[in-house]
Amino acid sequence: MATVSEPDTASKLQVFLQWLQANGADLRGCTIRPCGPDKGYGVFSTSPCNPENGVVMVVPLDLAITPMRVLQDPILGPTCRAMFEQGGVDDRFLVMLFLLVESVRPDSLWKPYLDILPKKFNSPLWFTDNELSELKGTTLYRASILQRKSLEDLYDKKVKGLVEELLQSHQLERTRDIQYEDFLWANSVFWTRALNIPMPHSYVFPKSEEEHDTEASQHEKNSDHEDSDCMECNCGESGNGEPVWVEGLVPGIDFCNHGTITGSKAVATWEVDSAGTASGIPNSMYLLLAANYDCSDKEIHISYGNKGNEELLYLYGFVIEENPDDYLMVHYPVEALEHVTSIDKKTKLLEIQSAEMRCLLPKTLLDIGFFSTCQKENGTSTSYASETTNYSWSGERKVPSYLNRLVFPEEFMATLRTISMKDFQIDQVSSMLGEVLEPSDKEVQAAIWEVCGDLGAFELLMDLLSSKLTGLEEGSGTEESDTELLEKLNSEPEREKELRRNYWSSVVYRRGQKQLTKLFLREARHVLELCAQEQN
Repeated sequence: MATVSEPDTASKLQVFLQWLQANGADLRGCTIRPCGPDKGYGVFSTSPCNPENGVVMVVPLDLAITPMRVLQDPILGPTCRAMFEQGGVDDRFLVMLFLLVESVRPDSLWKPYLDILPKKFNSPLWFTDNELSELKGTTLYRASILQRKSLEDLYDKKVKGLVEELLQSHQLERTRDIQYEDFLWANSVFWTRALNIPMPHSYVFPKSEEEHDTEASQHEKNSDHEDSDCMECNCGESGNGEPVWVEGLVPGIDFCNHGTITGSKAVATWEVDSAGTASGIPNSMYLLLAANYDCSDKEIHISYGNKGNEELLYLYGFVIEENPDDYLMVHYPVEALEHVTSIDKKTKLLEIQSAEMRCLLPKTLLDIGFFSTCQKENGTSTSYASETTNYSWSGERKVPSYLNRLVFPEEFMATLRTISMKDFQIDQVSSMLGEVLEPSDKEVQAAIWEVCGDLGAFELLMDLLSSKLTGLEEGSGTEESDTELLEKLNSEPEREKELRRNYWSSVVYRRGQKQLTKLFLREARHVLELCAQEQN
């Protein structure tokens, strides 16, 4: 959620709400308003809140800004279509380009919507250098720096020229010249607000009058013999009724912020209504409240999905303290392969296995680990053990005792086994595989496991996790120091806390990464000890 601080916020909001209504949107049991001082907008229920069928907002799909809408635009459409067909732009880029051009047009049809969108965001791409430095040592720090450079290059080499071409070729009036910050804004608007919309097939590919007449004639011929089939087809869709998934912005719906009631259940969900049976408006998107939810004068949240703080901060600019969906990314750096012995032979084995050079470790995996505080009945826990069958090439090496409590994915462990092999082990694996003309990935993995076991892989995993923890702590201190910082920040007045929001988010995110690294390091260390005992 981005901040709202302009003095004319109220007037712009009123113009936007009128624009929504004039274009067919219907706010039946809700309104859009600021969430508080220095905060963004949200969707709030009105009192009393008892909408029919739980539908509180309906927005026609004609208001959605999608790649189709850009290509159909009477002014920009032909030029954008030519660029699209030549392969110079993709779907997402089309929407961003459209936002850029329309944002500087004083007579844009989308002006009421664009005027109310946030001008700045809280994702790391908008951080000051000092704020970004708080992320040192994290995966997000390097990703943000690389993305900044990528966007700057894209603007200089492509975006700036395309926007100028569109504005000049169509002799469009503008309020100002486009700058890099405008492109950064359009990029952020898309990534923070776009929905993956299951557009009705008949809406994306409408039939001509001739096709409708032909279909109606065929329908009459079959009606006497296939009544039940005709009833099933009477849904307003074409013969191919599968929805077409399209990314786009839906004004009104996109002001819903993230939040859940319990677990992953949200206050509301959005749905697409092709026939208008649920909302009363065909080809629309509607906001539906959860059943039996007391919503009077409360903010209506939707769920952005089960995302960790790394993804939430990178895409949306916020984090969740004690996020149950947090995760740790561990990767083996590709550049380190240059220093690995017998790399040519190992590379071939890695290619056969389609090796995974990184893995995501969700916090929830710790529930089935050796140090889990969860009490689970026998046979109910889920581990990566079920993903691995036929461990041994000959059956001589026993399945390890720790397998059912292992929290590390087998695909990644197979990669580490391959990288950590000694030269004599490579020769033994090659000898085993020599009998097979074209060994499969499973055969290669079984042979490597037979020869090497897990000892080398877990030693390498320990090195990766230890190195990650060292990098995190060198970048921003220990987990304990972050905990102290958060206690101080959380005790500040809400207004002060909001002003230091980027700093607070950085501390929450990096502390979570340190916690998870230490917890998974403890799991790896324990399994390594068990592995050493069993292989000896």
